[in-house]
Amino acid sequence: MISAEQNDLMTRVGKGTPAGALLRRYWQPVAISDELEGPRPVRPVRLMGQDFVLFRDEAGKLGLLDRDCPHRGADLAFGRLEDGGLRCPFHGWLFSVEGKCLDMPAEPVGSKLCSRIRQASYPVVERSGIIFAYIGEGEPPAFPDFDCFVAPGTHTFAFKGLLECNWLQALEVGIDPAHASYLHRFFEDEDTSESYGKQFRGASANSDMPITRVLREFGRPEIRVEPVNHGMRLTALRKLDETHTHVRVTNLVFPQAFVIPMSAEMTISQWHVPVDDTSCYWYAIFTSFTEPVDKAQMRAQRLELYELPDYVSRQNKRNNYGFDVAEQASKTYTGMGHDINVHDQWAIESQGPIQDRTREHLGTSDKGIIAYRRMLVDAIERNQQGEGVPMVIQADQAGEYAGPPSIDGIGPSDDTDGYWRTEDRRRREASSWAADTKAA
Repeated sequence: MISAEQNDLMTRVGKGTPAGALLRRYWQPVAISDELEGPRPVRPVRLMGQDFVLFRDEAGKLGLLDRDCPHRGADLAFGRLEDGGLRCPFHGWLFSVEGKCLDMPAEPVGSKLCSRIRQASYPVVERSGIIFAYIGEGEPPAFPDFDCFVAPGTHTFAFKGLLECNWLQALEVGIDPAHASYLHRFFEDEDTSESYGKQFRGASANSDMPITRVLREFGRPEIRVEPVNHGMRLTALRKLDETHTHVRVTNLVFPQAFVIPMSAEMTISQWHVPVDDTSCYWYAIFTSFTEPVDKAQMRAQRLELYELPDYVSRQNKRNNYGFDVAEQASKTYTGMGHDINVHDQWAIESQGPIQDRTREHLGTSDKGIIAYRRMLVDAIERNQQGEGVPMVIQADQAGEYAGPPSIDGIGPSDDTDGYWRTEDRRRREASSWAADTKAA
């Protein structure tokens, strides 16, 4: 258990908070590229309790500005895209993507007020279907050479979803390898050839055994946690027999992302981004090592659950996440359908808007969560003291942060570490784009 003060230290992210100051030192996903398609590419963005407007100007350049117009505070998210910028409908003040005031049509001819006004603007970049912003002080860090960032656009797909809880408990479900044997347990195995785009439904690498069976029948994984330069590597070992072990390698990427296997051919890189203290979005990049991603199918699958424009789950706490008694008795462990995003959403939202960690009792299977919290608190304290923190890297360091390897397969029990490293190399060498990449 931890104290209420420690809990607040880790979870509160508003401007001026210790955790908020740390997270502002990193690029944060603020939208997926799909959200700026259509005739009016303008979106309001709320990030760590601050309000912004994201837009793409007529020349295609991205901009992120404070949302309140510096004239009298009107909402720039309703602005007009014209004349090289975003124009406030209240009095016509016009702002470029850099925040420069370009026009004040209501002011007298010859007025110099326009030249003295500047709206706060923030660096924005687009990577693999996600728009990232940097709202901290100073220069932003470089992007690492992770697979999700170096793969061609044909081999990546991005999506997001809203969670009505604090970012930390949302992240922690992804670094908890044991929960999948219970929360995501299915009592029947489906045809693995129909598993494209679905997590925990296919077969493990080097095997025709469905992952659903592995999770269901081997519920006490040995979990190994190893510090690495991007954060933490977690290896979950489920011994199937004397000679074969199921090996699942996942990664915590500091400060708030994880990289996990989705299938033998695809990985998921997922960030948990605070909207404020009591809600967050998950943003994911799905990266294929084999064939180009079928983006239409991936999107259609996810839109069965998520409702636009805010990417809110149709199964949520207001309808008990679709809970069905008969289904829980015979089909799924939760009784909440077959989409594991719903299972995760129930687990973390049911902890409350901000989990009260003074009441929890962690076990051995929570060693990844324990290690991450120590890492997070250490980084918060180092940042407060003006010291270096993990993953704030320079451009010439990007190549040192590659991969990271994320494997789900069945290998020899006497060399599980060698197995996943070999499998990672094999998958890269067989890939049309990853043959020259390495894994950190």
